[in-house]
Amino acid sequence: MRNLLLLLSFFAAVQTGAAQKSTLSPFLRVGKSTENTAILTEDIKNQLKASDFEIVGEYAPESNNNLHVVCFTRNDLQELCLESKDRGALASVLKLGLVKKGEQTTISMLNPDYMFCAYLSNYETDKSAYNKVTADVKNALKNFGNEFTAFGGEVKTAALKKYHYKIMMPYFKDPVELNEFESFEAGVAKIRKNLNAEKGNTKLIYEQVFTNEKVAVFGVGLLDQESGEKHFLPIIGEDHIAAMPYEIIIQDKEVTMLHGKYRFALYWPELTMGTFMKIMSTPGDVEDFMEALTE
Repeated sequence: MRNLLLLLSFFAAVQTGAAQKSTLSPFLRVGKSTENTAILTEDIKNQLKASDFEIVGEYAPESNNNLHVVCFTRNDLQELCLESKDRGALASVLKLGLVKKGEQTTISMLNPDYMFCAYLSNYETDKSAYNKVTADVKNALKNFGNEFTAFGGEVKTAALKKYHYKIMMPYFKDPVELNEFESFEAGVAKIRKNLNAEKGNTKLIYEQVFTNEKVAVFGVGLLDQESGEKHFLPIIGEDHIAAMPYEIIIQDKEVTMLHGKYRFALYWPELTMGTFMKIMSTPGDVEDFMEALTE
């Protein structure tokens, strides 16, 4: 009996160690194609729709025709994310990136599990439901490469749940407070008005409005030539475009965004401090763009 207990303890320790060492990467490479990018994009969207996903937006980051992002969601994913009250709705939209170099287009996706783990308080308790969403996305995309090779760095799962880049850097729980309105409806109306006017060279890519919960998420293209995507993406890496567009969220009366020093580091975790310094002004620039949308 004593030997059996020792053996069980050994296996438990091994499993615990393995769990502690498990890692996730921010992106998955789906595959490559030489098909016309516009036709390829339509084919991908149709396959996602066939799996009950809704296409909520798409655009060319930097206004670069060689870059394309498709944003999509599904009812079950929305319901799951809304259960996570601290800005969980930010995880309700999944994203695909297409990067054309020469005659070849690389298809990648934001790794849903990476985002779920980083953002959602109910990821572990509802993991089987989130796993189904991920599996359904992969199944919908299997005709476009079926590689699903992880890239973009690795973060231990335990660290991802409380991610920050360096000491004194912000966490998920440290959002930037942009504005507060007299009502949820007033906030949504103001942001819509400014986005429709493309204030600050911004562009509305998608919106998710959950009226009953008084939560809304806006995906915003940052198309300013000097300080927007055209400035920072070539420096930190266009292969990661499935992290775009940047979002703002309104919950009840308050509008917030994830801090740039958190969000950029989260989706570009391999950035050296030297590279980070090259976009030192970007978190503040993004905050300025987003704050202007609430004024």
